[in-house]
Amino acid sequence: MELTVRGLCKYYGDKKAVDNVTFTLTEGVNGLLGANGAGKTTLMRMLSGVLRPTAGTVALGGVDVSSEDYRAVLGYLPQELGYYPDFTGLDFLMYLASLKGLSRSHGKRRAAELIEFTGLGDAGRKRIRTYSGGMRRRLGIAQALINDPDLLIVDEPTAGLDPGERARFRELLSELGHHAIVLLSTHIVSDVEQIAGRMLMMSFGRVVIDEPWDTSRTDLEELYLKRFGGGEG
Repeated sequence: MELTVRGLCKYYGDKKAVDNVTFTLTEGVNGLLGANGAGKTTLMRMLSGVLRPTAGTVALGGVDVSSEDYRAVLGYLPQELGYYPDFTGLDFLMYLASLKGLSRSHGKRRAAELIEFTGLGDAGRKRIRTYSGGMRRRLGIAQALINDPDLLIVDEPTAGLDPGERARFRELLSELGHHAIVLLSTHIVSDVEQIAGRMLMMSFGRVVIDEPWDTSRTDLEELYLKRFGGGEG
């Protein structure tokens, strides 16, 4: 299966947030690096179907991003995820499982598995309004995985996580990459350098680097700083 992006653009008046982006991704972990303001989040929102592009196309295995079939196999973790504060963590995951078409029994089982995996444990039965920022981020990770997606899009996923949680999440993404397309957007080099088989870098709305990545390399930080050390202007 392939994620095919062709001529993708998003303009706000004269500002080009994403400008003529084209690439094809296959199964595995793909890193998307760029400074704040590079256009990463705008790109991820278009790939997830949240934001309509000004021009261009996005398709997964030939299925357009606007279709229900695309959304059924998509997992998405945005930078800011909305919650129902009076839901418990488990209730929230079961609700999203139902929206993804999982049966009640499957959704309940999957929600319990992900609550444990993300380290929420007993907090899964507490209301989300009592959660810390890090706990909400872990719940966000869980909801992105609820349907065992074929395409997982995650935007700055390790924000608010401690080093142990970040390492565990990277291991999970690496495992998922064996049978799914994973796109991980971040400005933190260590989040991607040891797990990504492909590296994309964005600057001023364009993908300026798109190449296979050897995880045994140790110069990603140097490459990133050379390109983005001065930010986006």
